[in-house]
Amino acid sequence: MNTARMNVESFNLDHRTVAAPYVRVADRKELPHGDVITKYDVRFTQPNVAHLEMKAIHSLEHLFAECSRNHSEAVIDFSPMGCQTGYYLILQGEPDVPGVLELIEATLTDVLDATEVPAANEVQCGWGENHSLDAAKQAARDFLQQRSEWEKVSA
Repeated sequence: MNTARMNVESFNLDHRTVAAPYVRVADRKELPHGDVITKYDVRFTQPNVAHLEMKAIHSLEHLFAECSRNHSEAVIDFSPMGCQTGYYLILQGEPDVPGVLELIEATLTDVLDATEVPAANEVQCGWGENHSLDAAKQAARDFLQQRSEWEKVSA
């Protein structure tokens, strides 16, 4: 195992010590003109134990990306992790954690009310048929049911 400090913050995180679900600040960058962006690790499943299926990940990505912008103009991006255990939420500025948790909760509640996955077609998406609204809703429901655990990162 490589113990040298790595450039990518999450590669320096001991994934054996975290307890999903959780939300944590993963990185903060000050840009050359003074703007700040903050990246949050929104972890849905326990690393190396469970993962989200691709249709759930893809559909939740579309739903969250679209719905979150109804709640905040600070949203820059919501991207799935390659390991399929969660997402990175990138926001403009340095929003306080309670505000970020409220944004996530409100957005996932919107997901539960959705009747379709936005842009789930071959014109607007690179793999338009790789979606499942039901799977996205189940992932959102599971995450919301554990809302009281989101601020606790380690076991």
